[in-house]
Amino acid sequence: MNESVGVRADPVADRIVHLTQLEPLAEERLAGPTWDYVAGGAADEHTLEDNVAGWSRIKLAPHTLVDVSHIDTTTTLLGHALAHPILIAPTARHTAYHPDGEAATIRGAKAAEALYVQSSLGGTGLTEVADAARSADQPWWFQLYIQRDRDWTQELVERAVAAGATGLAVTVDTPTLGARDRDKRDNLGAAAGAFYPILDGAPVLPDATPAHRRIYNPHLSPNITWADLEWLVEISPVPVIPKGILRADDAHRAVDLGAAAVMVSNHGARNLDTVPATVDALPGIVSRVSDRVPVIVDGGIRRGTDVAKALCLGATAVMIGRPVIWGLATYGERGVTHVVEMLRTEFEMAMALLGAPRLRDLGPDLLWANQP
Repeated sequence: MNESVGVRADPVADRIVHLTQLEPLAEERLAGPTWDYVAGGAADEHTLEDNVAGWSRIKLAPHTLVDVSHIDTTTTLLGHALAHPILIAPTARHTAYHPDGEAATIRGAKAAEALYVQSSLGGTGLTEVADAARSADQPWWFQLYIQRDRDWTQELVERAVAAGATGLAVTVDTPTLGARDRDKRDNLGAAAGAFYPILDGAPVLPDATPAHRRIYNPHLSPNITWADLEWLVEISPVPVIPKGILRADDAHRAVDLGAAAVMVSNHGARNLDTVPATVDALPGIVSRVSDRVPVIVDGGIRRGTDVAKALCLGATAVMIGRPVIWGLATYGERGVTHVVEMLRTEFEMAMALLGAPRLRDLGPDLLWANQP
């Protein structure tokens, strides 16, 4: 981190009016390997670019002459009454972006009325996460990487639930990391401070493979199968939500095994390059399972119109990742709050201009491709 560049005070006073204004400010503060980790994707980063561009390809078809004097964004998701359908996605090591780390993000999420998902690769221990969430009265879910040692994994699930997690987002698309060229050049992982307290104590196998030929990661189990998802559903006292589903048949199978919801995600385009943008994967999954469980989507959402399009396509909620880091790195908890509030405000404007005053009014008829 470039310590000479301080955290700013007030994004409103600085006239930060849309998410992408924060990106260059965050790059300035996090210049070097930390920024490469935040910004980078897999291989040639085609999917990274397409995740953002995909939303702009969709055109909207607004209704006119609709009373939109009151906009209602409230929704219910797996027992949570939410003010709006914008969630904070799990991202790693917030302590690398701000001294208060995940605690600042949790406080910012609370002020923005956003459900928070804690990464198992966070820079803060579960006890501290629980304390911060309890102090803020902030609901949260826990994102899980299944470990090679399943007994230890079960203990981690039990600890997370005991700490207050009310949902378990299990990452299913990462038996190994992708070809992250930026991180390889930076020798990320070998640098001092790359420590994940939540996974501290997890049994790991030594790997003598030279770095340029290494495929597997000590914190990721390469032998996870559908049996593991079924097992997690059986042992978890809270809803289990597979994260990283791109195929409709996989979504259907996950729901058959007891998944409480599905997260459509390509891991921020950080794993397998040239997979589809999540906006392109979303409709098929919605058509297959949305009558049974909620569908949540992340990846490339930068504008309120993107949120509206996701819901028109059938998503129940969206998650944002990198923009939260941009806000945290530049303005701390105020930045996190401002990121969500900017997106929420734009979303409410989009609903009004679409002639859709309630979330249930957002449907496929508001997409131009579906007009007669």
